Amino acid sequence: MGKTYWMLVTTQENLDITRDRGFSIQGVDTKNRRKAVRMGPEDRILFYVSDKKGFAATATVTSESFEDEEPIWKHHRESESFPHRVELEADVVLDPGTLVDAYQIGPTMEYVKKWPPDRWPLAFFGMLHIIPQRDFIFVENELRRIDGSLESPEREPIESVVAVAVAEPSETEQSDSDVDVAEEEIFEPDVEDEIDPESEDSDGYTEAGSFAGFDVSRKAKKSSHRRRTQRRQHK
Repeated sequence: MGKTYWMLVTTQENLDITRDRGFSIQGVDTKNRRKAVRMGPEDRILFYVSDKKGFAATATVTSESFEDEEPIWKHHRESESFPHRVELEADVVLDPGTLVDAYQIGPTMEYVKKWPPDRWPLAFFGMLHIIPQRDFIFVENELRRIDGSLESPEREPIESVVAVAVAEPSETEQSDSDVDVAEEEIFEPDVEDEIDPESEDSDGYTEAGSFAGFDVSRKAKKSSHRRRTQRRQHK
């Protein structure tokens, strides 16, 4: 089974508790039990801080889901202990007080397209969400950019590209060169015959895909006609 990409909605207070524990464990509330039990090794978690409207961290799940009633995180209902838990390993964690602004990138996420554009924050209600891989990687890259760990992709040197282009001319350039040579031969002052149709491809097209043979032949006819007209006028 492939990995699942989760967005976990938490408060700043509970994020700080998870941070103090080195992002080694995370609990999910009882309302999201059916989702929480599906979490497993290699799944990814994106942390969204609801009261700050920002993204704070990503982590990788390293255990199967298990239950534990030890009180760790805070909730307005004292009976809520976030019992459905997984062990984690931190990936990207921003410094305290630093977040990726959800109002800047939230509306562009594929996940929020299910809601009206002006009500996209509704997509973040509830504690646990499965989001598209594309959204997860996009937000994680923003976290890495702020964290300074995002590396720019290497680009191929321009010199090598130019060298290839110069050393290997395209078929179109070669074909155009052949047509130029043909025109020089056709417009010799002594030539009055038309181009031999057998010298071209069977369908009359050059390698470049244009009807160059037809155009050159027509030019030859016009040239021969002008010379005949001029000779009649002199007579």
